[in-house]
Amino acid sequence: MGLVYQTAYYLSRALGHCCFDFRVVHRERIPAEGPLLLAMNHQSFLDPPLAGIACDRDIFYLARKSLSEIPILGRLLPKLNVIPYDQGGSDMSAIKAVIRVLKAGNATVIFPEGTRSIDGNLQAAQPGTGMIVAKTLAPVVPLRIFGAHEAFPKDSSKIRLVPITLVVGEVLRFSKKDCEGDPKAVYKSISENIMDHIAALRCPVRE
Repeated sequence: MGLVYQTAYYLSRALGHCCFDFRVVHRERIPAEGPLLLAMNHQSFLDPPLAGIACDRDIFYLARKSLSEIPILGRLLPKLNVIPYDQGGSDMSAIKAVIRVLKAGNATVIFPEGTRSIDGNLQAAQPGTGMIVAKTLAPVVPLRIFGAHEAFPKDSSKIRLVPITLVVGEVLRFSKKDCEGDPKAVYKSISENIMDHIAALRCPVRE
């Protein structure tokens, strides 16, 4: 980890534990090296940094290209492994950015639902995640976050200090055979498969 990333990592970790009693269940399931797609449900703006501190390795994030134009922040984003994409263009720019990260042997987090949930419930998966998997065959780790919606919902500007849990699923691996057939159908099927694994994760009762 670079100095800026490391500083942000430990600061986020401290805030996560102090403010949200943040815990990660089955952290050991996240591979320590090699290309990796962390597929996570999306409840809040808190999700990306919490996904980051759930890992013992660097991960990459996507962010709107406009953020890189903000003074100071624009200089920090590359050091935080943030990859800018043109949100005003098309989703393909984001997909291509993730594919580049994975082919370079890195890990990145992506939200199959595409956007934050309004009510905290799981939404339908978009085909973009399936396309990324089909193009890279990168291993996928499903993640499910609980409590982030209650802490910082989409329609609110207030943060509530409530417990948040991130549950890590078993690694999913897709073969070339899994990616054969009509591309649209394949992408949709893979995305739905991943979303089903996210939905199957349950939050253990806190002791």
